Amino acid sequence: MSQRGYGGPLRYVQGPGVIADIGRYAAPLGNSALVVLDGFFWDSLRPTLEASLTAAGVEADFVRFAGESSESEIERCVAAGRAAGARAVIGIGGGKALDTAKITAFHIDARIITVPTIASTDSPTSSIGVIYSPDGVYDRVVRCGRNPDVVLVDSALIVQAPARFLVSGMGDALSTFYEARSNIETRSRNYIGDGYAATVAGYGIARSCHDVLMRDGRAAFAAAKAGRLTTAVENIIEANTLLSGLGFENCGVSAAHGVHDALTVLEPTHHFFHGEKVAFGVICLLVLENRSPEELKEALDFCIDLGLPTTLADLGLQDVTATEMAQVGEAAMQPSNVIHSVPVQLSATKITDAIWTASALAEAQRRKRS
Repeated sequence: MSQRGYGGPLRYVQGPGVIADIGRYAAPLGNSALVVLDGFFWDSLRPTLEASLTAAGVEADFVRFAGESSESEIERCVAAGRAAGARAVIGIGGGKALDTAKITAFHIDARIITVPTIASTDSPTSSIGVIYSPDGVYDRVVRCGRNPDVVLVDSALIVQAPARFLVSGMGDALSTFYEARSNIETRSRNYIGDGYAATVAGYGIARSCHDVLMRDGRAAFAAAKAGRLTTAVENIIEANTLLSGLGFENCGVSAAHGVHDALTVLEPTHHFFHGEKVAFGVICLLVLENRSPEELKEALDFCIDLGLPTTLADLGLQDVTATEMAQVGEAAMQPSNVIHSVPVQLSATKITDAIWTASALAEAQRRKRS
């Protein structure tokens, strides 16, 4: 594959208080907008949003996000967007609210603004949306044809959220470099358009994401637990949102997300955040690809220090049976699963063996540290 491709959002703005400027960024995209707003922020943020959009001459219709990026929720938002004649869709909330907004914009041919209220996933920058069943089981990925026009990241708002969200984002971002490497080694297509070879820039961003996590992750965790907005926190918000988003889309994902997606067939995992399950998937990926003990230790220590899941028990699967794990292996082997980007031959048994082993190695590392 000789053609390289790179993509990303048109504009990324991060800093304390930037959400109050949303009208300034929405106005150039059109004079009407559908705002898909997370219900948690319905009362607290709506007045600020309405004031900014109105002052900028943007007529806004608000939809309260129901909590799951399901087919029915997307259909509801699409109907609202069409009824309003929306020129832009503004998604405000967590990753599922933003995915719903992106897919809605795709269906009604509107421009896109994403405003994450937590830094727990890299969804805000990407052209990809994920659809789940109404009860949270992964269904499929939708390529929305374009990246968001604007990504507006209010760091003062994000640091008010429980630190668990920021940590979950670090779990998701931790996969970026490892999965980029999988795709580089297998010469897999990235997620730009119909897929291209990764650019040097895309791989460099994925590497930078890892470097920022290792340098600032622990310090950011300490600050975020106290609700303090330090430079380390700002750097991690950027790593979780921008660097991870650009890295995964321009290089691709593999077994960390593949294990995550397969684990959703087991109900106990539905109670954990995306990035928490991806962090466990990172450990599984490193075992599956038989990476060096030093690299595995670095990832394990990082996850343990931040309280990210590293064992099956951490995900509520301490009593998982061989039959249930076989279901995970079969789900992972589905042709649509991204796990196939790893540079090793796969089988359902090989995947489940790697998951069991990753959990055992994590337990052993914890005993060494105690």
